[in-house]
Amino acid sequence: MIASIKLITFVLLATLISTAQAITFRASIEESKWVLESSKFECKLSQSIPAFGIGEFLHEAGVEPLFTLKPTQRLAIKRKAMLVIEASPWQPGMPTNVIGPLETGRTLKTNAAYAGEMLVSLYKGMSPTFTVDRWMNSSDQLRVALSAANFKAAYSDYISCVAGLLPANYRQVARTAVLFPPAAWTLSDATRERLELIAFYVQEDKSVTSIFIDGHSDSGGRRLLNRDLSKQRAEEVTRYLVLLGIEESMITTRYHGERYPVVPNTSKSNRARNRRVTIRLDKE
Repeated sequence: MIASIKLITFVLLATLISTAQAITFRASIEESKWVLESSKFECKLSQSIPAFGIGEFLHEAGVEPLFTLKPTQRLAIKRKAMLVIEASPWQPGMPTNVIGPLETGRTLKTNAAYAGEMLVSLYKGMSPTFTVDRWMNSSDQLRVALSAANFKAAYSDYISCVAGLLPANYRQVARTAVLFPPAAWTLSDATRERLELIAFYVQEDKSVTSIFIDGHSDSGGRRLLNRDLSKQRAEEVTRYLVLLGIEESMITTRYHGERYPVVPNTSKSNRARNRRVTIRLDKE
């Protein structure tokens, strides 16, 4: 029943999109320009939509691409929007494909799946279009469309940028905890792999200036032995990072024994979480 209601809603919305009187914002063929900003940290492909704002695909290192529609006027989009794929002006007779609804705010953001469908449709020469039943406080329907004109050349450069992205972004490596078995400080294969990713990122991002390494233990055993064990764990992590090419002067190594548990030492699983070394990156 719910699925049927959703289907009927989509059909009605699709009909509304094609028949309602609407105010449409779209770059003409002459105005249609795609601008790429590229680095090893992110690839940004954007188009200015005259008299409305900017549409932007953003692909950050380590995550899937997203799309954001940024109106110049803060209250330009006040209601729920629908994303559809329409024929471009030079594609008469092509059917409209309804992608799905979107929540609106100051900007309009899609998920990765929607962004992917938009990129594919633009490559095919079609026009991703956002529709809203009312523009600001008027009774007019709002339609904001991306133009596919001149897209393919920009997309080729965008894909080259994506191929050169780092395997992770700063948020993904800035805070890390690696775990250890009881009474052990040897690095596991998984820990070595994680440290290799961190070292690679630090060597690429020159704005990272400091690395703080803190060793911890659970509360099993004598307090002084736990302190020594946390020291060995922290120093082993430091040694491996230095072996990977990180300057030792960047690293501050500390150890705390059982003093700072992340969870109470009341179960086997909790104690496992407390036997850890944390790695924190700091920027300028």
